[in-house]
Amino acid sequence: MSWARKAIRGVLLDLSGVLFDGDVVIEGSIDAVARLSAAGVPVRFCSNETSIPHQAVVDKLNKLGFSVRAEQVFTPGPCVRKVLIERGLRPFLLVTKEAEAEYSSVQQTEPLNCVVLSDAQDAFHYQNLNKALKVLIECDKPTLIALGRGKYYREKGELNLDVGAFAKVLEYASGVKAEVIGKPEPTYFNAALDDMKVAAEDALMIGDDLENDVGGAQAVGIRGVQVRTGKFMPRDEQNPNVTADGRVANLAEAVDVILAQWTS
Repeated sequence: MSWARKAIRGVLLDLSGVLFDGDVVIEGSIDAVARLSAAGVPVRFCSNETSIPHQAVVDKLNKLGFSVRAEQVFTPGPCVRKVLIERGLRPFLLVTKEAEAEYSSVQQTEPLNCVVLSDAQDAFHYQNLNKALKVLIECDKPTLIALGRGKYYREKGELNLDVGAFAKVLEYASGVKAEVIGKPEPTYFNAALDDMKVAAEDALMIGDDLENDVGGAQAVGIRGVQVRTGKFMPRDEQNPNVTADGRVANLAEAVDVILAQWTS
């Protein structure tokens, strides 16, 4: 496979759609991750999962049977919390109840001057979106932060609107451009590369989202491989904007190829 002809020195893995679907492990993924670790391949888990706090993501992975450390897992929540505190932003949080714990150290007193959108799921109802709009319109220097740019995701076999779709609604209504923290932003991928101490041209991103996983990685020089699990659709192969460096049936197949050429 052409994407593996050049040595791979580090691997970035998406979570939902690659390792699991909801609470169900995708066949072969636990063993695939274990084989990478056993071979000494640096691995980082890069997800836009924000419906639960970072530590809960780590706990979920380990409960499902993956063996991961907290520092290996990159999610947008901790990055957003740092930005909010450093910039003195007081957000209206359009997040799930579970995710609110991620922001317990952030000031949220009136008047609010920021809106944070994450995987809010059922909290994306009219009243909350309308409140978010009012915050953005009524303050002097409004800030809109979206934890990702995804259009939709697949969970338990069903497609669901993702945070990027709701960010577009608020951008249109308020005239405020969203700051995106998470995939496909270059800073997100570069942080994982820096942590692995691996150059972009020596790394591989494996994901099910053609635009945010594959396209985002390619934008910073990382090879991107799409799995035919999760949100993959056959039409992805004719996408006019993003062409994956390769496609595999699942993570296990990708790991077979990686380990065939791996030398520690």
